[in-house]
Amino acid sequence: MQNIPHIPVLYREVIKAFEDINEGIIIDCTMGYGGHSSMILEKNPNVQLIAIDQDQTAIDFSTKRLEKYAPRVSIRKGRFSQIIKEILQEIDPKQIKGILADIGVSSLQLDQKERGFSYESDTLDMRMDKDAPLNASQVVNEYAKPELEKILLEYGELRNYKKIADTIVQNRPFYSAKELSETLKSHMPRGKKIHPATLLMQAIRIEVNDELGELKSLLASIESAKLPEAKIAIISFHSLEDRIVKQEFIKWSKSCICPPEAFRCTCGNNHQLGKVISKKPIMAKEDEIKENVRSRSAKMRLFQMDI
Repeated sequence: MQNIPHIPVLYREVIKAFEDINEGIIIDCTMGYGGHSSMILEKNPNVQLIAIDQDQTAIDFSTKRLEKYAPRVSIRKGRFSQIIKEILQEIDPKQIKGILADIGVSSLQLDQKERGFSYESDTLDMRMDKDAPLNASQVVNEYAKPELEKILLEYGELRNYKKIADTIVQNRPFYSAKELSETLKSHMPRGKKIHPATLLMQAIRIEVNDELGELKSLLASIESAKLPEAKIAIISFHSLEDRIVKQEFIKWSKSCICPPEAFRCTCGNNHQLGKVISKKPIMAKEDEIKENVRSRSAKMRLFQMDI
């Protein structure tokens, strides 16, 4: 029997978000180890589910985990930004009733030290897709100082990004995440809830996997598809992602898209795609945070398409 590795974040909230869907297709853009997918299939017995992931290890695991739902589930390998485009070309938009995306690195990827995501890892990799061309070692050891400064500032939001980039350049090559985090420990912000190297690792991981680009591409594909009645649920884990989702959902909810300085409306005033369901992000309850400390950073936003 398979050892189920973890309970997915915001599991109750995800179930509730899709509880009124009784037919059609739900797309899980970030299947991972099948936690959300299995719960959706269990609670929504009449829906079909398309699950996407770029990690072959996760696909192998989830194929077995979801096999009892085999007639109702299809698993696709690749980046969700690309696969979602293919799906939207293959399927009548009216069939799609829900889209879920749990953005970011999975708990299992963090826990597998050989993947290089953890600050305790003896490797420096961080690829969600092991076949991807760019890895963390290349970013850390080959990027020019201005490039490092850019990702540390934009993706890690580190105030002393110049000093950190300089320290990396002066001390490279680095061969492990552990070595990198130890060398830079004195330059990292200190807080009670997170390891000092967390923001550094986050910045490098986002660059390696183009995580913000993937999210923006996903949202753009959903917008252009003009799904008539799909519910969109996006779970993010840091402010950069959440800000992108929030701003996009607000844009989708506006009928007039003329610039604020426009004297009168010239856009047609008919651009609204639906409504924001969650004005504030939905977050984990105390009991879930005690059970899974990583869930404290999770934020889910919901949007109901109504075209």
